[in-house]
Amino acid sequence: MARFTLPRDLYHGPGALEALKSFKGERAILCVGGSSMKRNGFLDKAVGYLKEAGMEVELFEGIEADPSVETVMRGAEAMMKFQPDWVVAMGGGSPIDAAKAMWIKYEYPDITFEEMCKIFGIPALRNKARFCAISSTSGTATEVTAFSIITDYSKGIKYPIADFEITPDVAIVDPALAETMPKKLAAHTGMDAMTHSVEAYVSAAHCDYTDPLALHSIKMIQNELVKSYHGDMASRESMHNAQCLAGMAFSNALLGIVHSMAHKTGAAFADCGAHIIHGAANAMYLPKVIAFNAKNADAAKRYAAIADFMGLGGESDQEKVQLLIAYLRKMNDELNIPQCIKNYGPDSFPCENGFVPENTFLERLHDIAVHAIGDACTGSNPRQPSVDEMERLLKCCYYDTEVDF
Repeated sequence: MARFTLPRDLYHGPGALEALKSFKGERAILCVGGSSMKRNGFLDKAVGYLKEAGMEVELFEGIEADPSVETVMRGAEAMMKFQPDWVVAMGGGSPIDAAKAMWIKYEYPDITFEEMCKIFGIPALRNKARFCAISSTSGTATEVTAFSIITDYSKGIKYPIADFEITPDVAIVDPALAETMPKKLAAHTGMDAMTHSVEAYVSAAHCDYTDPLALHSIKMIQNELVKSYHGDMASRESMHNAQCLAGMAFSNALLGIVHSMAHKTGAAFADCGAHIIHGAANAMYLPKVIAFNAKNADAAKRYAAIADFMGLGGESDQEKVQLLIAYLRKMNDELNIPQCIKNYGPDSFPCENGFVPENTFLERLHDIAVHAIGDACTGSNPRQPSVDEMERLLKCCYYDTEVDF
């Protein structure tokens, strides 16, 4: 038996934020990241709508990009003091992911972070509060997913929390919030969404319910992402919808080793001066993983079907796979995303010598590969790699060399 789970309600389109006026409850805690939601007036609007609904509102602000375990624990403590019956998270993937983990700890104060990370092992939530997610970026789709990514900086590892219990009760997808994204963020989150769709379509857990969502979102991203990156606001609105559809697909079909590798490399070189931003990591690794997975005949047919749906041409499955890889690499170029770790600068832009030194990469390669194999996303990848194959694949992602194994 399989399961397909989405939020109970999804409000979308211009003005969707006003749905907060209809919420029933006494207290809402509103979790946000940096200053962009406040600067652009959306935070005040959200607070106003919740108060109009008759609720007392408390803010938990300053959730960092790639939220830490420590931030989760501080937020949960704030919730325990305030006792909200609504947890409302607003912003990009980071504040929403952090708020999901805070919500777990709020409902179960004795649970440990390690226990939260047991795949599909979260006890029943909604004993104290329901959850609303309001997305401002067009990529993570965490507003509709059963996932949260939290970083343990003491280990330099991003850990996925995966359970249908943390699928939000309400998602709000208002394009006005996405209009404020800087170009770089539009690029990275957009390629994150493309990776979600492609991995969901070839996942070992894909099904008839997820395939249409994955394919349609791929086509929308193909048509709209580059235009959105260059400031076309109609395309920006379409991308906000496309990434949400991609989230519906991968939350139920799961992901693959592109995400396993991105999770385990993202903070692995923080002591070198920067992170590998999640969406950029996915963009760099996706073509290499397609080449690796396509050695499996069934996966190759799925990738070929994607190429057909995108209208890329080609005769054989292998030719179609190569055309898909070439198209994704071209998108990276158009979005000013590097093709490999070696050329990934500290500002995330392409450069001749990236911020991750070769010797440091090689020293940490084995441990990263072991952690990537153990990541929650690896089990649904269509081709299961060994540790040695994962090391070789990561090297291809560092040097931008051909995947021939």
